[in-house]
Amino acid sequence: MRRYLLASVTAAAALAGPASADLVSEIRLGVMQENVCVLDCDNANKEAGQSVNGEILFGSPDFLGFIWSPKPYLMASGNFQGETSFGGAGLRWSFPITKTWQFEPSVGYVIHDGELASPYPDGDPRSLAFTEKHVLLGSRDLFRTTLGLHHDINEVWGVEVMYEHLSHGQVLGNGRNQGLDNVGVRVSYSFD
Repeated sequence: MRRYLLASVTAAAALAGPASADLVSEIRLGVMQENVCVLDCDNANKEAGQSVNGEILFGSPDFLGFIWSPKPYLMASGNFQGETSFGGAGLRWSFPITKTWQFEPSVGYVIHDGELASPYPDGDPRSLAFTEKHVLLGSRDLFRTTLGLHHDINEVWGVEVMYEHLSHGQVLGNGRNQGLDNVGVRVSYSFD
């Protein structure tokens, strides 16, 4: 999975150069702290660590104008400690707060390589040990929601503080749904 994520980001970055004038709007890259305590801290002690997070944003197509012109994106996140990595796609909105600050929520879909459930039967001591170390996401498919605060440094460069939540929400799966909450900082380069 990690090789697939790395290959996807590399290929997208290579394609972004020639396509940037017409298709790619922006590239963002940063570091996230994974599985932080936000609202539900029961699982925040599992799979802690950092990951690299990259996103390619495309120009908003005209047909999305009726929902405030979100930009489609492709993204990938690779965990440095070998824990849950993921990649996917979605829509990102940008709402100006001031001339250089924007509030940026997004929704999307990702596929991950993390744990779904314990491989050991209930009651087995190995199952308890496994669940104490791993977030059990319950489904290979997850929703990704983010909240970001983006600042334009100049016409090309920017920085962003971002929160992301991953979960199947009992819609894309059932049963275990411990989810992940990540926070981090990214830099952006705009082609617009």
